[in-house]
Amino acid sequence: MLFSITENYTKQLRTTLFSIRANNPQDAFDVYLILDGHLSKQVNGLSDFCRSLNMKLHLIQIPEKLFAKAPKTKRYPKTIYYRLIAQNFLPDSLDRILYLDCDLICLNPFGAFYHLDFENKLYAAASHFENIKISSTFNKIRLGNYDSDNYFNSGVLLMNLKMLRQKININDIYAYIEKNSLQLLLPDQDVLNALYGNQIKSVADTYYNYDTRYFSAYKLLNDGLTDLDWIMKHTVFLHFCGPYKPWNKSYNRKFAALYKHYEWVANRDSLDKNETDQGLKPSVDKKQPL
Repeated sequence: MLFSITENYTKQLRTTLFSIRANNPQDAFDVYLILDGHLSKQVNGLSDFCRSLNMKLHLIQIPEKLFAKAPKTKRYPKTIYYRLIAQNFLPDSLDRILYLDCDLICLNPFGAFYHLDFENKLYAAASHFENIKISSTFNKIRLGNYDSDNYFNSGVLLMNLKMLRQKININDIYAYIEKNSLQLLLPDQDVLNALYGNQIKSVADTYYNYDTRYFSAYKLLNDGLTDLDWIMKHTVFLHFCGPYKPWNKSYNRKFAALYKHYEWVANRDSLDKNETDQGLKPSVDKKQPL
């Protein structure tokens, strides 16, 4: 698995990793983490956390000069672009890897998805606009890629590393960003779709990249089939897209309690310590029966 984060996203990464282990208990996992700049003690602590989950952590640092001129905001830091060139920094022995954003949780096993046939495509990903043709047409015009059938979300991205090493040229990415920087609304995702959208194998978002914002729309489009019971049984990755995130205290939207459960269990050791250090955690009389 591949992740790319800034240092203030380690808690979210722990939550995602814990949900993956909880729902894939028998699988072996190597976690490749791309970082920008210097490693901190907080990030180094992830190695122990991964070990506790029987996962092996590999840290990869990207030269700071890469994507220095690409559009960036607080919400979209430079690290979002790293998935586009990760194949150049991963071991040659890997022929595929699954990139995941850290604003999602795993609900079910994903071995079948990981081992799917790429059918000579560079990636496998889901579109959140497959049934909304107006949005798809708008993005085709905006990005100038008329050969692509969909606009794909880059938060769950199965990467065909062998082909990517052969066909992706970082200079093409730089050139597109420089020419179109003012038109990039979702920077890395726009670049991915503009340059490689017609080389992405489409998978079902209800299974592999469920956008939590569209619960009612999904039910409507699927004749009520994709209710909460269906999601818990079938959906693999539940993705909290958009600016409102479930780790914020004010978040009270659909699936908030589910995310906060995984967050608490994944991080409770460190949270307990922080509360104790701040004198916030109430004392418990261990002799008193529960």
